[in-house]
Amino acid sequence: MDKNSSDKDFEKLADAQIGESFDGLPNWNKRELSNEYNETSRRSIGVDVPYLVLTLLLLAIGVVMVLSASFAREYYNSGVPTRLFMRQLVFAISGTAIMLIVSRVSVKMMRRWSLHLLFVSIGLLVLVLVVGVKVNGARRWLSIGGSNSVLRFQPSEIAKLAVILMFSQMICRFGVARMRTFKYGVLPFVTITVIMVGLIALEKHLSASIIMTLLAVILMFAGGTRLRWFALAGLVIAAVLGVLFFVFVLRPAEGDNPQNVRDALMETDWDSTGLGYAGKRIDAWLDPEADPLGDGLQIRQSLFAVGSGGLLGQGLGQSKQKYLYLPEEHNDYIFAIVCEELGFIGAMLILMLFALLTIRGFWLALHARDKFSSLVVTGITSLLAIQVFLNVAVVTNILPATGISLPFFSSGGTALWIQLVQVGIVLSVSREIPTDFEDEELVES
Repeated sequence: MDKNSSDKDFEKLADAQIGESFDGLPNWNKRELSNEYNETSRRSIGVDVPYLVLTLLLLAIGVVMVLSASFAREYYNSGVPTRLFMRQLVFAISGTAIMLIVSRVSVKMMRRWSLHLLFVSIGLLVLVLVVGVKVNGARRWLSIGGSNSVLRFQPSEIAKLAVILMFSQMICRFGVARMRTFKYGVLPFVTITVIMVGLIALEKHLSASIIMTLLAVILMFAGGTRLRWFALAGLVIAAVLGVLFFVFVLRPAEGDNPQNVRDALMETDWDSTGLGYAGKRIDAWLDPEADPLGDGLQIRQSLFAVGSGGLLGQGLGQSKQKYLYLPEEHNDYIFAIVCEELGFIGAMLILMLFALLTIRGFWLALHARDKFSSLVVTGITSLLAIQVFLNVAVVTNILPATGISLPFFSSGGTALWIQLVQVGIVLSVSREIPTDFEDEELVES
């Protein structure tokens, strides 16, 4: 073996040891050097058109579905059937403008302000517990201009983006080698996640707590945290949930006197009252017919809407459940109206658009100019996919109700703004993707 071939093998091995790949996967070292120091490297001439088109298509369909789902309730409440639609349309147009502005912001600037955004989001999560607006028993919103203002937002939405940016920065700063240790690859991430999830849990926001935890796991995994730490965490969580289940859920059946552990397990009744509001949702999920006019009403009417859509649907605007039968038909349960009016085929086409948007997002993550950009796009894309999955799963009663909205569809102006800001960040990353890495040369330091 000659000296040149051995040097090349050594370079490949060095790349592999620091977490880079020489088998077709991104080589972040080469990308970061060539883009940071080589001013002549070729860049993309604009934003990623497929991602932008998919986003605008979903946004347009979502605005139309808000009109269809909300006009009956708005006519009943205010006498103006298009009130909510016009509000959503204004936020969609202004949000699109914000998205395009964000797409022009440098990724380096986002990285520089990630720590500040994290501190701001923690402050807002604390503030919402003190002066937040309470809706349906949960204090999750901050209102700008009074409790009746249209500018009302959930700080947890900002917190999700802050975690994505901050975790991505931390992963890049620590490096692959230190990310494999407990001190750097686990402890700081778990500490931040516990603080954020703890504050969100006090708001009684189960879905945001779940999403925040999943985001942390995804980013840690993408950043190089050892799998054994995930396995250990899974065992601990399973043990804690098992204890909570036996303490707060299972109750000895009346009149029974179990002689051993096996008899005790066989002679128990399900009692979820110890789990509070989450227990009620679990009861409604397991048996909606047990309380058809109470906790089970929403899921029953949702399933009626989904089932009555059939293959081709009742037709756009022809839903029956939106006539005050299905609660939150324009918000968390708008996908049920989609199924009723557009049918199985229409619903699957919309889910296909979401799937294409997710796939394109991960493609952009693999082709990003540096590791920070890749991790940010991975986090935002994962957040979108998780929200879509949880919303559809709740609407179809696969999972208990969690209060999660459907991106670009559910009514909510400030939430739509934040979603479009996230899209703008992805477009900003796509704008900085070099057109061809193969022609780039490393600059000698």
